[in-house]
Amino acid sequence: MACVTRESLAAEFARHYPGPASPKFWRAPGRINLIGEHTDYNLGFVMPMAIGFSTYVAAAPSHDGKLHAYSTNLNDAREWTPGSLQPAGDWGDYVAGVAKVLVDYQPMNLLIHSEVPTGAGLSSSAALELSVALALLDGRMMEPLDLVRLCRRAENEFVGVPCGIMDQFISGLAKENTALRIDCRGLEYEVVTLPRDVVVVAVNSMVKHELGNSAYRTRVAECAAAARMLGVENLREATTDGGDKRARHVVSENARVEEFRAACAAGDLHKMGELFVASHRSLQHDYEVSCEELDFLVDTAITIDGVYGARMTGGGFGGCTVNLVAPDQVDAFETSITQVYRNRYQIEARVYRSTPAAGAGPF
Repeated sequence: MACVTRESLAAEFARHYPGPASPKFWRAPGRINLIGEHTDYNLGFVMPMAIGFSTYVAAAPSHDGKLHAYSTNLNDAREWTPGSLQPAGDWGDYVAGVAKVLVDYQPMNLLIHSEVPTGAGLSSSAALELSVALALLDGRMMEPLDLVRLCRRAENEFVGVPCGIMDQFISGLAKENTALRIDCRGLEYEVVTLPRDVVVVAVNSMVKHELGNSAYRTRVAECAAAARMLGVENLREATTDGGDKRARHVVSENARVEEFRAACAAGDLHKMGELFVASHRSLQHDYEVSCEELDFLVDTAITIDGVYGARMTGGGFGGCTVNLVAPDQVDAFETSITQVYRNRYQIEARVYRSTPAAGAGPF
């Protein structure tokens, strides 16, 4: 579906689930994290924003007691009975996991269509979880933060990814035209308005190294070990790194989030850019979750006119960089960065101009 509308979703739903039922429609956005990387599972500070790419679900009650899901992107279908909600190691786990944690859901026919690029570090998984959760609730009310917690539980306990709460939080509670500065310990948040004279541009490296899955879990364990070494419950509580590289990243990254918030309020684009680059260097050298392609994109971007700063965003080992670009230089930046990257790696990078979007809800 080139342009997603209720009509296009309804037509596709009718193809896969023939019958008189009229579906309801739900959406949840992906996200880009401006700064505060790998700090959420350390109960620190993050500053993400939702993006204009969403996962959409058309849903209507099924009449066979089963939960059905069809992915238009994958041209693939799954079905479950309440007793068969077990991990299978594929995309369906995000659907089944939400149903398992929700417990009280009505059997549904779900048609899922996503615009969020997978493997790009833009949180396609949280967008899927939130949109499916809304569909399974079928209009029943749930406090937004409870919904966010539920979807994180599904990813932690069912899918088995030890992620923090950032992705689900921003997909569920994002505010249009703003970012959120989130305290991942107390789950308080503050709305942050970005300066008008800058554009957030994501560049997708189109690579995702397999090391990313195992390294993520390793970093979670390493941070827990660093906290024990420092005698604190978690690295949010740390005021020094004790010579540990992982702790040094988390402590300094939390400080950068606070500095970035102040720079946004002051409209200090150059300071915002400096913090972006410092964040990337910390992820590159102290946290060691970058990769050659991401480093190349960042190193190239900061040499291009009109770019204030660049950094990797997401889990790492591939995916996207996020760049702060002057509005009148965005076209030239896109042309230059894709050309240089193509010449170096023979890969066609994809570029996404990102306007802060609203969080999950009806479509």
